Amino acid sequence: MRIALALLAAALGYLLFWPVPVDPIAYDPPAAPGFTGDYAENNALSASSLIHLPDGELGPEDIARTPDGAIYTTSLSGNLYRIDGDEPVLADRLGGRPLGLKARPDGALYIADSFRGILRWSGPGTLEVVADEIDGAPIIYANQLDVAQDGTIYFSNSSDRFDPETMGGTKPTSILTIWEQSNTGYVARINPDGTTEKIAEGFVYTNGIALSPDEDFLLINETGRARVHRLWLKGGRAGQQEVFLDNLPGYPDNLEAQGDGTYWLAFASPRVPSEKLMPYPFLRKVIWRLGPLVRPAPIHRGMLVQFDGQGNILRSLQDPDGRLGVTTGGKVMDGQLFVMTLDSPWFARMPLSP
Repeated sequence: MRIALALLAAALGYLLFWPVPVDPIAYDPPAAPGFTGDYAENNALSASSLIHLPDGELGPEDIARTPDGAIYTTSLSGNLYRIDGDEPVLADRLGGRPLGLKARPDGALYIADSFRGILRWSGPGTLEVVADEIDGAPIIYANQLDVAQDGTIYFSNSSDRFDPETMGGTKPTSILTIWEQSNTGYVARINPDGTTEKIAEGFVYTNGIALSPDEDFLLINETGRARVHRLWLKGGRAGQQEVFLDNLPGYPDNLEAQGDGTYWLAFASPRVPSEKLMPYPFLRKVIWRLGPLVRPAPIHRGMLVQFDGQGNILRSLQDPDGRLGVTTGGKVMDGQLFVMTLDSPWFARMPLSP
């Protein structure tokens, strides 16, 4: 009996007091809208074909096309691939963990690397660091970026508290941040003269960003609060920020401007049932101590939406069976929609009419 009581006391002590990396903050989220209305369930992405990375590589997070017509994506291991038809071909070994990609008219490919900051690549062996610190502190989780016509680079930093190597990779870091609800994410810009400055702060896991066609505002995905913000960059409202899309049915990942005033937004996962525990920080600590089997995790259910500059949802494309895994981005090129993924050995492609 004494042994049993001692074991019970030890177990309770572990559940109640064992140190954990998360320090949850109380948050009462609105009820998720579900897959109704503009987000009504469909299986439109079932028409897409899968394009595999070579050698079982994983994680083609983003995609970009350079002015010469070459299309590139990257992998979890840090390889850069050029996509020739249905066959990705190794273009360079970058290392790190490249996430967001953006090509510029000068032919260079700009990269948000979650380990190393903002990088520039213009051919094999040319990789250089554009910025790896801000205000004297390292950029520990660069995620996505966009580049203005004058060369200004805007980028998101998902967390200033958990770096991508926390618990072994990017997905645990996002889960840690969202489960904790710490708001250390920010957006910054690298000016043409090389100076770097934060322009918006206080986000729970900042993710995709995209400039408007006139570059008068920047859209910002806040994954941990399932919403999109708009930050005005020019005009009488410059510096003002507002919620642009709120209470989304999933957690927004990358955001791609199509150049015609519309945007594609990918959801890494639908909203998870464990959101009901967000108002209870202590209980969330207990659940974290129980281990990976009961901790929150993304639900594999692909989904992208297209919307315009007024926030109107134009279409929703879904993969209810989850064959794409965690979807991270969508971009239309030459009438083909490319759907990117976080941890799958493939991405998808399908014809898409205007």
